Amino acid sequence: MGTLRIGNVTLENNVILAPMAGVTDLPFRLLCKRQGAGMVCMEMVSAKAILYKNRNTEDLLRISPEEGPVSLQLFGSDPGIMGEIAEQIQNRPFDILDINMGCPVPKVVNNGEGSALMKDPALAEEIIRRVVRASAKPVTVKIRKGFDGMNENAVELAKRAEQAGAAAVAVHGRTREQFYSGRADWEIIRKVKEAVAIPVIGNGDVDSPESAARMLAETGCDGVMVGRAARGNPWIFREIVSYLETGRAPERPDEEEKRARILEHARLMLAHKGEYTAVREMRKHVSWYTVGYPGSAKLRGKINAVESMEALEECVREIFR
Repeated sequence: MGTLRIGNVTLENNVILAPMAGVTDLPFRLLCKRQGAGMVCMEMVSAKAILYKNRNTEDLLRISPEEGPVSLQLFGSDPGIMGEIAEQIQNRPFDILDINMGCPVPKVVNNGEGSALMKDPALAEEIIRRVVRASAKPVTVKIRKGFDGMNENAVELAKRAEQAGAAAVAVHGRTREQFYSGRADWEIIRKVKEAVAIPVIGNGDVDSPESAARMLAETGCDGVMVGRAARGNPWIFREIVSYLETGRAPERPDEEEKRARILEHARLMLAHKGEYTAVREMRKHVSWYTVGYPGSAKLRGKINAVESMEALEECVREIFR
């Protein structure tokens, strides 16, 4: 298992935490970094929200020195604004600037942003070109297989990204039309890898050490991106890294370690967000941590009723006792 170089940034390994809205906040990124992620990606941030100084955006932009290398992801459809914001934020302590051209959420797509840009390759290329020109840091692009089954143009988008100066491209093997349903098409990742010289990062259905190794072998991609499989499962990074290095994955965490990691997560939340927000946001995380547990529906009901960090911690200790 080798390192991965993106522009002038060298990653410790090629296993990356994918950007996920509402999930990859600062506490979760720190947890995944401590579990071995080679790079962590921030939640996507609207370029217009930064431009208009939206109150909530500053929290999304917070970065810890401990989590690097870290990728900051912007989304927007106006080349001028995207370039302006890329220049404006470049002194912030992120390492790589990523452009989101893959988000499938209707409110993003209906604004012509995210995966909607795959329907307009010329505009997508102009956005990338403007951001590359404005940024002193490596610029990457996250795309999908295409917008729908009639427009599977990831290879064209990747070529345009390379021509515009992108340092790497991440490819999710589903169309926007699919959202997250069905199986990811790894063949499109292989085709993109064969079409460009810049690093290609594969995304979609990497949910175990074995699937990460298969994706690398079958597509020839340079790195793997782990998204939904990391929710409630941050140790997946150490498992994949170990498997790629030695052919063996470490033992799954026992109950004691699970309890410790959840409490670590909760305390990171508390430190960075305050008790009110931390408790409410931890509810969904604890639900993910306990998927498949006997009586998990009852557990979720109990977790969703807690109002204080003390009560949440007691509930977690009880679950994993």
